[in-house]
Amino acid sequence: MFHTARPKSSARSAIVLLELIYHATVRNIRQGHGNAVIALVLNIATAVIIVMAFYLMFSVLGLRGAKLRGDFLLFMMSGIFLYLTHIKAVGAVVGSEGPSSPMMQHAPMNTIVAICASALGSLYIQILSMAVILFVYHVAFTPISIHQPVAAFGMLLLAWFTGVAVGLVLLAIKPWFPTFVSLFTTIYQRANMIASGKMFVANSLPAFMFDMFSWNPLFHTIDQARGFVFINYFPHKTSLEYPVYVGMTLLVIGLMGEFYTRQFASKSWDARR
Repeated sequence: MFHTARPKSSARSAIVLLELIYHATVRNIRQGHGNAVIALVLNIATAVIIVMAFYLMFSVLGLRGAKLRGDFLLFMMSGIFLYLTHIKAVGAVVGSEGPSSPMMQHAPMNTIVAICASALGSLYIQILSMAVILFVYHVAFTPISIHQPVAAFGMLLLAWFTGVAVGLVLLAIKPWFPTFVSLFTTIYQRANMIASGKMFVANSLPAFMFDMFSWNPLFHTIDQARGFVFINYFPHKTSLEYPVYVGMTLLVIGLMGEFYTRQFASKSWDARR
């Protein structure tokens, strides 16, 4: 009577897992707001406000001419979109449901599915918001041209991937140090307003300033993305491999930590959040 049907092949298991991740992703997206349209509008408004704030700041300070040749708003958006995708991925993964969540009592739900759902839900909202903003800007204001759109979109995915990796490491240590993780996540997200390098061009930085930002994989990703967005910009100081290696390393560490932490799951964790 209480028998759970289990897939009998690896292919069937993979299909069931992907279907579960899909439904968990939809549930995660709808958790943010009861109305999906309003949730999208709020996210678009966040991106637009940040873009306009930096646009006005650079206009007042007279720093627009110091940037690379091309559409200045596109320059700003190329950094802000990757920044938002990265920090939203970090926040989504850190806030995903852990092993003590009531949802984990329903087989075949597990923490990996919850993490994937949170990460994919965050990516979906960011891609949809970016597409709407670029479409409106292209149609209503001025036509835009992206030199290598596929490669530029790949940089967006890389920013999301490194955000997921950072969030997974924080999620693994969250049950042990909840206050520290909450504080560190906030500081990390705020610090990347400057440390991501979205406000300036890496090629124009002197050596002593470049060393202050080169540790950040998001800094490399944004600069490489601008090399694909603008035909006349060639990133010389940043690396495409560095964020890939950092992301893969943090992902492995995070998965190992999450597996270890899961063995000590306790209902008391929820009370400390």
